[in-house]
Amino acid sequence: MDHITFLVAVVIVTALAFDFTNGFHDTANAMATSIATGALRPRTAVLISGVLNVVGAFLSTEVAKTISGGIVDDTLVTPGMIFAGLVGAILWNLATWLLGLPSSSSHALFGGLIGAVWVGAGEHGVHFDKVVEKVLIPAVASPLVAGVAALIATYLAYRITARARQKTVTKGFRLGQIASASLVSLAHGTNDAQKTMGVITLTLISAGALGHDAGPPLWVIASAGLAIGLGTYLGGWRIIRTMGKGLTDIQSPQGFAAEAASTTVILTSAHLGFALSTTQVCSGGILGAGLGRRLAEVRWGTAGRMVAAWLVTLPAAALVGGLSASMVTHGGNFGIVVIALLALAVATFIVVMSRRNPVHASNVNETHEVSVRGAAATQVSTAA
Repeated sequence: MDHITFLVAVVIVTALAFDFTNGFHDTANAMATSIATGALRPRTAVLISGVLNVVGAFLSTEVAKTISGGIVDDTLVTPGMIFAGLVGAILWNLATWLLGLPSSSSHALFGGLIGAVWVGAGEHGVHFDKVVEKVLIPAVASPLVAGVAALIATYLAYRITARARQKTVTKGFRLGQIASASLVSLAHGTNDAQKTMGVITLTLISAGALGHDAGPPLWVIASAGLAIGLGTYLGGWRIIRTMGKGLTDIQSPQGFAAEAASTTVILTSAHLGFALSTTQVCSGGILGAGLGRRLAEVRWGTAGRMVAAWLVTLPAAALVGGLSASMVTHGGNFGIVVIALLALAVATFIVVMSRRNPVHASNVNETHEVSVRGAAATQVSTAA
């Protein structure tokens, strides 16, 4: 425990705070369609999702190893750089949550780390070949694969049940959604909780508490799982509204198809160590399911804003991470305190803004718009 300095402890707490925001930011990935179709009550959905995220955290550590020893050079990284990267990721998560945009928490984390390490250790501190292989290529391929799979599955679901009674079909697929949404939650815990495990492990390696290329200890796995599970249980209702109602009008066969396709892609990628974005995968699945049902409306305006957010997530978080790292590098402990206070102030402002037009379990399905100002003010809408 001699290696666990005050700074290392601060970084670990900040990493778990990011994990918490990752949880409520990504609850929609698993449960938005089940809530939208009525397969699960909102509070029941987030409870199931939270528990299964914790369970999923214990299933694999391949993604954690990709982060702790893959995209950056762990021999050049310092705890201060990791802290700076986490600040960029947390602030991006909160900003996109306020707007109801299902952007990638994963890419926010990668961007924050890349920007901080680049500024703190130079460009040779970032393994750009691994970034392309393990992050960028999966970012492009995974939503396309999930979308095509969901489109085909939705088409087949409606063709197979074309002569069945509508009430029976709806009831059957709603039951199926309970299972498929649960599997998405399990897959999300397996993939996303590992990212925080990787960050904490990287911190411990940089502080000398763990050896080079070490995997995450059990206490790291458990704490990361609990943090993401708690965040998931609180429910990111603003993003749940966008994914459940904003992209397309989801029916139960579509919801089941989207969730099944997303689970397959996420679990396969987690096994291979690809640190993909579960948000992008699940969004791709929902869009594919929308296209797979004849005459279904797809709100391309909302989809376009989501894609724009995906494109700027990594560089935006990298910019904040880089600026924070510059302050930490030149200011030492004083710089860390300044960055922490500034981040806390921005986070508080975002939370206050969200309460002007709150979205919660009781009104999450009432509309597909997410507003950040009063009713009389201009709305930031995720509707087409």
